[in-house]
Amino acid sequence: MPGLRIIIVSWNVRELLQACLASIEASLAGSELEYQIIVVDNASHDGTPAMVRTFYPQVVLLEPGHNLGFAGGNNLALRQIIATEGERRPYILLLNPDIKVVGAAIPRLVHELAAHPELAAVGPLLRYGDETIQPSRRRFPTRATFFWESTVLDRLWPANPWAGQYRCAETPETVAQPVDWLVGAALLVRSEAIMRAGLLDERFFMYSEELEWQARLHQAWGGIRFVPDAVMIHYEGKSSEQALAARHLNFSQSRILLARIWYGWRWAACLRSFLRLGFAYELVNEWLKLRLGHRPELRRTRIALYRDLLRTL
Repeated sequence: MPGLRIIIVSWNVRELLQACLASIEASLAGSELEYQIIVVDNASHDGTPAMVRTFYPQVVLLEPGHNLGFAGGNNLALRQIIATEGERRPYILLLNPDIKVVGAAIPRLVHELAAHPELAAVGPLLRYGDETIQPSRRRFPTRATFFWESTVLDRLWPANPWAGQYRCAETPETVAQPVDWLVGAALLVRSEAIMRAGLLDERFFMYSEELEWQARLHQAWGGIRFVPDAVMIHYEGKSSEQALAARHLNFSQSRILLARIWYGWRWAACLRSFLRLGFAYELVNEWLKLRLGHRPELRRTRIALYRDLLRTL
């Protein structure tokens, strides 16, 4: 069986990364899989590199010296793997540093990918830190999806009829199933599929890159499968929480970029205008709540956030 290479791109989440590394070793203990972990540290200032060197000297640590983002960090490791592995063609697991692997989830994913050569990638069931299930299954978005998913419309009408279809709600999360794409917090990919599809698109600093990449993996190789009896805990967004305005901006810019790549600049311009209208609505809403004296500290923070977004998007 091919070996396994695990790539983790990390930024200022030292404790979570340490727990992630420990859970990986526990998951693979007793397994016959030959594996190597590669940590790409995106210029953390919390002592992450020192922790890795001290407690996990066997881990390959890459330090680009600045923040490459999710796509750039993963590509740095992928290029090294492609250059050094030759014909061995290992399986490649992209893992967030805020993931805790539960039990034998990694061997289970490897077994699934090995048993189905038509698959480009597989992914686990994700649970939040409180053990509730994180919706991670997706259909490919339509043009309309860009205007409601994770926008003000989604917040105002969360039970809209398109949301369930987009998030594969017609099939229980306990059933293994083909999907169009999976949330990129944990994704096991066949290296031959990567060779055909290409690396992640580094124009995406963060968000939407896994969607665009999995669309190419589909076209280049084959399907993607959700494997619910492989479970991982996802302490979501701990890196991006450190820069909330940047998180919202990166998310919106990535959506606009994806719309331009798939549907052209006119559609992207319409989406940008719509997102700005949504942020303006949120700004007015927060200002009215501030005038009513409702949680003024929170309202001022959010007003500043939406002003920044309107200024920079």
